[in-house]
Amino acid sequence: MGFLDAILGRSKPVRPDLDQLFALPSAAVTLQAAAGFVPTGLGSVCFASVEGGTFARIQEEARSLLDGSVQATQDAYGYTWLLVRHPPEDVAGLVNDLHAVNTSLEEAGFGPQLLCSLVGFRDDQQRSLALVYLYKRGTFYPFAPKRDGGEKRDNPIELQMRAMLGDDLTIEKDLARWFPVWGAPGL
Repeated sequence: MGFLDAILGRSKPVRPDLDQLFALPSAAVTLQAAAGFVPTGLGSVCFASVEGGTFARIQEEARSLLDGSVQATQDAYGYTWLLVRHPPEDVAGLVNDLHAVNTSLEEAGFGPQLLCSLVGFRDDQQRSLALVYLYKRGTFYPFAPKRDGGEKRDNPIELQMRAMLGDDLTIEKDLARWFPVWGAPGL
């Protein structure tokens, strides 16, 4: 960043650090012990859809790399989600696979299309929670939809999880960036 950028208030974007995903198994232990949220074994990677043979090849490579356990879907907003499944107790394996998918897409030049990754949790009251990694910010935030099926968030749970996970994850400080991921696979 140069002198002129500093004067004009421009900042250099944060470089994504996919290795931060490896903090999720520790956060999963904290969630289970302190709040009763257990992993579902589901996680996903979201990116802006791209057309072309190279991108289709990368998706197919991700599927073959992960023994076909990746399922691609598209949401109502046109974003593509790659859903990864693991046994619920294998959070480390799930995180490794999510990291591999993200890395494959990034190395193929699709880093700018990556939006987020998430890992799903549920408690004994069947409340859902996702820990969402913002690719372009290098931070996490909790997302908790209300159980009524509508598009409403359980803000008290999100704020409680933020406080609880501060030692495990780099939490996004700007709450305006905690965007909802309604209907995300893995949630």
